[in-house]
Amino acid sequence: MGIVKIDDDLHEEARRASTVMCRSINAQAEFWMKIGMIAEANPTLSFNDIVKAQFAEVQLRAVQAMAA
Repeated sequence: MGIVKIDDDLHEEARRASTVMCRSINAQAEFWMKIGMIAEANPTLSFNDIVKAQFAEVQLRAVQAMAA
């Protein structure tokens, strides 16, 4: 784990979004970073496509864990 310096305005946006999404500020920032990384690697996918794929991946891991 490391320390990341972000702009105060961006931190405030993460704080507000984290309240709405019931996440910690760190979890909100991590969510945005993960979605951003996936979006950069897959520029034709929409936000909804990315989230749908992430849900499917989590479900697959849960099924695999139950089978193990």
